[in-house]
Amino acid sequence: MMDQKMTDQEILKLYESERKECEIWTRCMGYFRPVSHFNIGKKSEFKERKWFEEEKICHCDEMKLAG
Repeated sequence: MMDQKMTDQEILKLYESERKECEIWTRCMGYFRPVSHFNIGKKSEFKERKWFEEEKICHCDEMKLAG
């Protein structure tokens, strides 16, 4: 049997009854918990967070070539 994949347009046309709520977890005070269980203040803090991607700082390949 062939795998049937949905196109982007088909995915966007899902009915509300076919959708499921996504639970978001984050690290808080040293452990992970769902954002839905946060109090009002912690939810507000979570929304104000700035997201970033950390770049690699190790240039191990370059060091091997130079050494």
